[in-house]
Amino acid sequence: MVKKKIIINILLAIFWTALGTSTIVLLAAAIRIKDSKKCSGIEINIKAVSNNFFVDKADILKIITSKSNGEVKDNEVSSFDLKGIELELQKNIWIKKAQLFFDNNEKLQVNVTEREPVARVFSSYGTTFYVDKEVSMLPLSDKFSARLPVFTNFPSDKKVLLPSDSNLLRDIISISQAIQKDSFYMAMIEQIDITPQNTFEMLPKLGNAVIVVGDAKNIEKKLAKLRLFYKEIIVKAGWSMYSEINIQYNNQVVAKRKGVEDVRADSLRTLQLIQLIADNAKRLSEDSLQTIIQDNEKNSPNSNMIQQSIERDENSDSSQVMEPVPSELNIDNKKSVVVVKQNLDKQKKVNQQLPKTVLKKH
Repeated sequence: MVKKKIIINILLAIFWTALGTSTIVLLAAAIRIKDSKKCSGIEINIKAVSNNFFVDKADILKIITSKSNGEVKDNEVSSFDLKGIELELQKNIWIKKAQLFFDNNEKLQVNVTEREPVARVFSSYGTTFYVDKEVSMLPLSDKFSARLPVFTNFPSDKKVLLPSDSNLLRDIISISQAIQKDSFYMAMIEQIDITPQNTFEMLPKLGNAVIVVGDAKNIEKKLAKLRLFYKEIIVKAGWSMYSEINIQYNNQVVAKRKGVEDVRADSLRTLQLIQLIADNAKRLSEDSLQTIIQDNEKNSPNSNMIQQSIERDENSDSSQVMEPVPSELNIDNKKSVVVVKQNLDKQKKVNQQLPKTVLKKH
């Protein structure tokens, strides 16, 4: 009985050994057959950034053919150094990852992932580049120009950066990503300037107010305060009332009113516009039942009202402070609304003292 079990075990061992050997032989033969086959073609797939291509198929094909001794099609599959081609492709600064393999039809599949720029940076030396999430400095592409937040006055143009400059690039990435999350900020912000202290100031597309951001900490909360300020204050006070909007402090916004000279210039432009409207209306008055005429500025007691108002405001405070609130900026907070309304009332007085147009019937 014992001998029978030993014989059975020996036979089973021989069987499994033979099966394993046959499998290895068949796999080796299959590999030799596959390697002897020829490439039937190539298919290149590029994972681009929002369908924006910084490299194209022609660039990739050129690299592959240079590593494959000429044409790709009809070359033996065994002649392709797939790993070497992947490494060569990834030497292109715009290619983040490359993967190559042959499918069951002996077609070479090439999958390429591009790097994604998140900001356009101009240095103080006149050079410009993109930066991606991995803090890689990317050159401009002659194939596509990305629509991204623009940062100016970056303090270095070197490829190897100091630690402080690398940290500044990380701040740029944080601010740029926060801006891109909302189409409102993308539409409103023209560019972001870097100060000598490595802080940030935004220049809006509408109005002349400088938006003081400070550093990149809590950038999303800062932008949320800015959005509320534009929604609740700017739409009422006007785009030209403030020269500076400071959002760097916790739970408050400090808005600095324009200087006297700025207000005087705005008032002069307003008078010129009113005069132009009155002159045009006068030329059309012959065919109209009503005529728009402007009061005589020389004889009117209101002719110097704007100048007098400006002089009265010279000694007034040049900034308004929205007081701290427990959490996020609350425009409806009673105390902060009072401060805002006081400044708006001053602007209303100036508006009321502008030369008026009156309607007179013939």
